[in-house]
Amino acid sequence: LCAESSGSDATYLKDFVVQLESAGPDGKPPVAKFSMVLSKNNVYRFTICTSEDSEGRAVLQLFDMNIMLGSTYNPSTGKEYKSFDFHCQKTGVYHVFISFIDGKKGSAVGILSYIKTL
Repeated sequence: LCAESSGSDATYLKDFVVQLESAGPDGKPPVAKFSMVLSKNNVYRFTICTSEDSEGRAVLQLFDMNIMLGSTYNPSTGKEYKSFDFHCQKTGVYHVFISFIDGKKGSAVGILSYIKTL
């Protein structure tokens, strides 16, 4: 179902299934981390779907080293997005982080889709 919500122009490549507990006594929310190689001059779409029985709402973030390249959540506005497109500028290893807003527990799936080559 989540892959279908990526759009009719998207070709499914990979999913990231996550089940996280709520934040521990230190208040630090758990984060699932995944790595993948993306290719230069391709446009990819990252989509997040939170399970209906989850306490929290899932957030997917894309990083190159320690630089965030995209996110499904903007903490300054509180706005959530179902997906975002990423135009890859260089072939290399990228990292997907999935967590839940306010450190609540939950289940989610992130989808990586191919959109087009530029």
